[in-house]
Amino acid sequence: MKTLIVNALVVNENKIQQSDVLIVDGHISKIGGDLQHIAADRIIDAKGLHLIPGIIDDQVHFREPGLTHKANIYTESKAAVAGGVTSFMEMPNTVPNTLTQSLLADKYQIAGETSLANYSFFMGASNDNYDEVMRTNPKEVCGIKIFMGSSTGNMLVDAPDVLNKIFANAPCIIATHCEDEPTGKRRMEYYKEKYGENVPYNIHAIIRNEEACLTSSTFAVSLAHKHNTRLHILHISTGEEVGLFEVGERKNGQILTRNNTPKLITSEACVHHLWFDAEDYRTLGNDIKCNPAIKAPHHKAAILQALLDDRIDVIATDHAPHTIEEKAQPYWQSPSGLPLVQHSLNVMIEMSKQGKIPLERAIEKMTHAVADCFQIKDRGYIREGYHADLVLVDINGETVVEKSNIYSKCGWSPFEGTTFGSRVTHTFVSGHLVYEKGSFDESVKGQRLLFNR
Repeated sequence: MKTLIVNALVVNENKIQQSDVLIVDGHISKIGGDLQHIAADRIIDAKGLHLIPGIIDDQVHFREPGLTHKANIYTESKAAVAGGVTSFMEMPNTVPNTLTQSLLADKYQIAGETSLANYSFFMGASNDNYDEVMRTNPKEVCGIKIFMGSSTGNMLVDAPDVLNKIFANAPCIIATHCEDEPTGKRRMEYYKEKYGENVPYNIHAIIRNEEACLTSSTFAVSLAHKHNTRLHILHISTGEEVGLFEVGERKNGQILTRNNTPKLITSEACVHHLWFDAEDYRTLGNDIKCNPAIKAPHHKAAILQALLDDRIDVIATDHAPHTIEEKAQPYWQSPSGLPLVQHSLNVMIEMSKQGKIPLERAIEKMTHAVADCFQIKDRGYIREGYHADLVLVDINGETVVEKSNIYSKCGWSPFEGTTFGSRVTHTFVSGHLVYEKGSFDESVKGQRLLFNR
């Protein structure tokens, strides 16, 4: 099967230039200024459209198995490809928690049968599954996830001896959720007694505050330095944490420090911490309740600056859907998490239009940098020989977010009522045109991500 994309504005490796791209048997075969003479089974004239590498989201919660009333791998991967996300890495706090290699294999089997996007799954750590964690295959699994803050089931890892053992011997990258559990519990008990059900609009940012994040992130960084561990800290939500990270530079498939050595500790920003701030609780309330919390406006600015300075390395979503009914409960009962994967690219294009981040840098942080950070094999770039994970975007189009066009199973979005000035028109996953202008071709499923480790 040959597909030829012509006249596209290719956004790749910090450049935008018009080019044609030939896809053959799922891979990028040729990139050039004039390929229109080549015979192809499908020709797409992309004049006026931008062609970008498929977005790689390194943190999603697709809820399968065990929580499929909220979401499942099929529905959320469908939302992903509609938004230009061609690959995802999913978290282990499903039910049962992904704490054994057998349960991890079960998730890969489900994805192989149902996912429209490429996929990988984190192996979960707990206080008592060290041997299972050590059996993780670094070439076939994206990483090890450690919740250094509360989560579903038996996922909190707070035993110092266990943390030291895992950090000392992890077979691949460790990704952490950093919120200090004692700080969060202490503050929740205090404010629950103080306010009861009559809580301030921004109570979540007050309870899960800067101290909880910085304390935990600092501890994780100290463990990484102690054991020379490859660490990736997820969803940075405070300006205080930015100082923990060195300035990085992508070079030859690696993220390096200014001293030209591999960057030991990388980090992630999420679109909701860049788009919303604590004042948005006034109108959105529990709809933007998430962990770590969305905080005061100055944190949003600090996180953005850290992205521009290359202290924070990648942009992701932490997509974590709950049902409308669950989120509508009073604050103390409403779960944390929000659906984001369908509109993360729209958000970053909008921010580029607002002059906050160059388009090329936004795409870099969502594609190239993720591939380099996790050492993903042959994805994340528009390069000859790479898998054809590609997205065509009309950056002058329009996406109106409303319930009728939300593909996540939960059926709602914190962006409802927002009109983004961009539109994803085509999404290719490993060369297969899975999404085109509102229609899906589900005949071919995504592929398992592999890693150069």
